[in-house]
Amino acid sequence: MDCIFCKIIEGTLPSKKVYETEQVVAFHDIQPKAPVHIVIVPKKHIPTMNDLQKEDYALLGDIHEAAQQIAKDLGVAQSGYRLVNNCNKDSGQIVFHIHYHLLGGEPLGDIVGSRY
Repeated sequence: MDCIFCKIIEGTLPSKKVYETEQVVAFHDIQPKAPVHIVIVPKKHIPTMNDLQKEDYALLGDIHEAAQQIAKDLGVAQSGYRLVNNCNKDSGQIVFHIHYHLLGGEPLGDIVGSRY
């Protein structure tokens, strides 16, 4: 498999990990969009949110538990952070292994913008 996140999970690509359990790993994004930018991924390869199966739903809880802990550990839980999942090309998904971005450390502004 040629998935960059799977290679990070298996340890064949380096990363700066901030969190790891049996189900989830989180690491600093290599192209941060905010002072705090962490990528949270399940260790199970699932390409997109649309590919989740009922038996995978517990992974979403594990990811959210990781996000809470990471936000506390990195000092953004109280000031605020954003948790983002992109699904497929039009959303901006580049790596097709389900993942969330935890962004914080500064005011992030309106995610929707004035278009809507």
